[in-house]
Amino acid sequence: MSISGGELAALIFAGAFLMLVVFLGVPILRLRHTVDEATKALRQVNERTGPMLDNVNLSVDNVNTALGQLQTTLDGVNVQLARVDVMTQHVTSATANVSNLVSVVTTAAANPLVKAAAVGYGFRRATGARKRADDEKLVRDELRLRKRNRKV
Repeated sequence: MSISGGELAALIFAGAFLMLVVFLGVPILRLRHTVDEATKALRQVNERTGPMLDNVNLSVDNVNTALGQLQTTLDGVNVQLARVDVMTQHVTSATANVSNLVSVVTTAAANPLVKAAAVGYGFRRATGARKRADDEKLVRDELRLRKRNRKV
């Protein structure tokens, strides 16, 4: 049996190809295990994501319900604040009216009172001045009388 050069080259090429397949087969098998594990992990994530998303949807629904209740409460508070604003405006108006009334009463009562007080003050001052003048006249008369009595 004699092998020609082309057959020998084909035999060497076949051996090298077999070695390449064996050499690359091991990493490919390991890569298959890695892909299988990744597939299992993705399947588990998919299985666990469903209930978590259901819980998230339930939480979002609860938050939306709470926000609706909060909006209703805020609407009620805004209505009450509008009423308080109206009451505040009425109180402000009433306060201004009372202030004006007090000013009018003060002006009406103060002018006659001031005049009466001024008359009373003038009367007391005049009476006091007259009494002082009478007292001074008595003292002068007394002093003159004493002076005369000394001379005599």
